[in-house]
Amino acid sequence: MATLDLEFVRSQFPAFDEPSLQEQAFFDNAGGAYACLPVIVHLNRYYHQNKLQPYHLHPVSQDAGKQMDASYDRLAGYLNVLPEEVHLGPSTSQNTYVLAQAFAKVLQAGDEIIVTNQDHEANIGVWRRLVEQGIEIKEWRVDPITAELDPKQLESLIGPRTKLLAFNHCSNVVAHINPVKAICEQARQAGVWTVVDGVAMAGHGFADVRALGADIYLFSLYKAFGPHLGAMVIRQAMAEVLGNQGHYFNQAYRHKWFVPAGPDHAQVAAAQGVVDYFDRLHDHHFEPSKDISQRAERVRKLLHDAEAALLPQLLDYVSQHPKLTLVGPADYQRRSATVSLLATEFSPQELAAKLVKQGIICAAGHFYAVRLLEALGVDPESGVLRFSLAHYTSQADLDQLLDALDRVL
Repeated sequence: MATLDLEFVRSQFPAFDEPSLQEQAFFDNAGGAYACLPVIVHLNRYYHQNKLQPYHLHPVSQDAGKQMDASYDRLAGYLNVLPEEVHLGPSTSQNTYVLAQAFAKVLQAGDEIIVTNQDHEANIGVWRRLVEQGIEIKEWRVDPITAELDPKQLESLIGPRTKLLAFNHCSNVVAHINPVKAICEQARQAGVWTVVDGVAMAGHGFADVRALGADIYLFSLYKAFGPHLGAMVIRQAMAEVLGNQGHYFNQAYRHKWFVPAGPDHAQVAAAQGVVDYFDRLHDHHFEPSKDISQRAERVRKLLHDAEAALLPQLLDYVSQHPKLTLVGPADYQRRSATVSLLATEFSPQELAAKLVKQGIICAAGHFYAVRLLEALGVDPESGVLRFSLAHYTSQADLDQLLDALDRVL
């Protein structure tokens, strides 16, 4: 199997050549990853050459529309879905808000929605607000010790009036990876639709959404090396149930159904840059292949294996340090490359501030997972200190982080 060529990878990210970022180790990828070069090139090209209304008669306008279409088509290939099932909105929070309004027109008073307390608020709050319209909310709660969801408890929560289950692929704080495929299958057998928040997972490799079986799958492109957009896969059958949420005269344009504000033309056009990068990554490490599923799987494994080489070192350090407490599972095989912790002598903000002075880019807070932290007995006001790796994280970066922690603690 191919081993990630880190020098090649970093050459695809201008941030690593930025003078102001030199000697800085980047561990805030869960908040937003560095943008890859092809995304920046596409965005720059659009603003220079195509900054006008797309899809009109002028050749420049036609080219602008083709660039946007290419993003939907090419993202769909790596996600293993149809191009018309890909929707690009302002953010995942905005996308879930639109979804909730759409479901409100489909559901009836007394119908039930199951949410977790493990999720980012974007996939919790919008559904909870539907209680104002008579929708019943059930909560699938994490174990207060392990912070994990027990799939066995789901069976007792699903009832004859349950219509929707909203849960995450992976927590953005405790990083536990849920068995999405099995959960979606359980829900489907009960006639329950699924909305899966994949934001904390996408930066570690795009999911095969068709294989997972989710009716709706959400993630943020800016946390996966792309522009600041929220990507949303809505399977065709689900879209037909929900219907057009945009202007009535846009009924024929599926990509406008769930983006009422209209698409950000330049950023949509630039989104294909993520696929450009993945293609470059593939062709640098493997023999060229026209099989998009094979390409996607190979790239996914490259990203995973690169992170898996570093993650155990950080987990072991935190787990064994007498002044630190790991929040979430210690087994790197059951989690993503995001590590949250608490310290005995400093608040998360105090420790983060000290690490920043040591050249560590990190963050502290609740990261919109307030209900999860409350369930774990952690004060959301102070939250946790979070380090998040990506495939471009180097051993030198990790050594710099561990040395900085040694000095500060």
